[in-house]
Amino acid sequence: MAVSRTKLAVGLGIAGILTAVFGVILVFVGPIVIDDQIVKNVEINPKNSLSYTMWKDIPVPFFMSVYFFNVLNPKEILRGEKPMVEQRGPYVYREYRQKDNITFHPNNTVSYLEYRQYHFVRDMSVGDESDVVVIPNMLVLGAAVMMEKMPLPVRLVMSATFTTFNENAFLNKSVGELMWGYDSELVDFLNKYLPGMLPTTGKFGLFSEFNNSNTGLFTVFTGQDDIRKVHKVDSWNGLKKVNYWRTEQCNMINGTAGQMWPPFMTEESTLPFYSPDACRSMELVYERPGVTSGIPFFRFVAPKTLFANGTDYPPNEGFCPCRQSGIMNVSSCRHDAPVFMSHPHFYNGDPVLREFVLGLNPTEEQHGLFIDIHPETGVPLNVSVKLQLNLYMKKVLGISQTDSISEVVMPMIWFEEKGYIDGPVRTTFYVNLVLLPTIMEVMQYVFIALGLFLVLSALFLKLRDKKAVVKADCVLT
Repeated sequence: MAVSRTKLAVGLGIAGILTAVFGVILVFVGPIVIDDQIVKNVEINPKNSLSYTMWKDIPVPFFMSVYFFNVLNPKEILRGEKPMVEQRGPYVYREYRQKDNITFHPNNTVSYLEYRQYHFVRDMSVGDESDVVVIPNMLVLGAAVMMEKMPLPVRLVMSATFTTFNENAFLNKSVGELMWGYDSELVDFLNKYLPGMLPTTGKFGLFSEFNNSNTGLFTVFTGQDDIRKVHKVDSWNGLKKVNYWRTEQCNMINGTAGQMWPPFMTEESTLPFYSPDACRSMELVYERPGVTSGIPFFRFVAPKTLFANGTDYPPNEGFCPCRQSGIMNVSSCRHDAPVFMSHPHFYNGDPVLREFVLGLNPTEEQHGLFIDIHPETGVPLNVSVKLQLNLYMKKVLGISQTDSISEVVMPMIWFEEKGYIDGPVRTTFYVNLVLLPTIMEVMQYVFIALGLFLVLSALFLKLRDKKAVVKADCVLT
């Protein structure tokens, strides 16, 4: 019986040591295996069905919500009074994105065109696309500012042209017309006799160029040779940098295309990306950690310096000529139209911007943008990007339509593009990239604990057997 217990103790001891050693090996090897699995899953590779499908067709719900600043006092504005606006919206569109012309290159990059389509979602909107709103007429007020320094006779002719085609300072149009375009005899006239003057050759609308269009030819790194470069832009439309701005730094094309980022992020990481719609690169910064549906994330937000002017933030000097902080002049990439980009309701902007327009009420919850990223993979879990389009307008001598308008940066619309991982995609993502790595991490400590338990059991049996032998010797004596 004693011999049997001795053999059992030896067996448990050996098994415990081997199990504990295996657990220790997993402590060192496990993270390498997990990281290697993540690398294989996040690189742009058709063999990786999960990540490649997410990259190619974005199989998660994506929506664009549009809010109009309906002008309540257009006649008073023409007399020089402050604009008064009320927010109307959201008017929600389901956004479909699909990559096409996908071409892989020998230098571990891939080129593609991404097409966008928008479909109105009545159930998520406050009304129909037939709802009528009043906003500034960009054709008139934008052209007036653009022609301010031209000879007076030219301005008088343009004013007469506006009158001939019954174009006024403010538009009274339906949401659908303002979004996707409306027929304009003036636009037809200009395109016929002054081709190239306008950015559109068809109907004139704020988003007429967006629907059924692509965002340009992106060439990004696949990460197959260096995972730290995955999704980063190599070129856009064949360009390594743009020429819209005044400094080399501002013209740089940095970061990714804004959909995914390299894995293994830390709290010191940032989210740089190039936006063709904004004509520039932008960078979000880490704010806080969080968990959604069992998946950990890092939240990244826009820094207050994103739309700061060159005086408050010298690196932005290249985006000038600037006005107050909080608005960015994008006229250089919008056919010289006096258009400014900002956060909704001038959130994070100079308070003086809101003093010139009545009806604005910015809050971080409603108007701050953010992206929640799974730090281990660089995959966005929840996206809410919010931007506002503004028109700089003023009285211009010789153009009667501007009457006595006071100088103001006038909000026109703001929109939110949002999407989130949900349903089967979220489940698959959670199982493959969160649950399985977690199980592997837990198992290494289970093996160590089990090994120690077996070793302690062996020692216990050995001590018990030794006591039994001592006791037997005493009885014999």
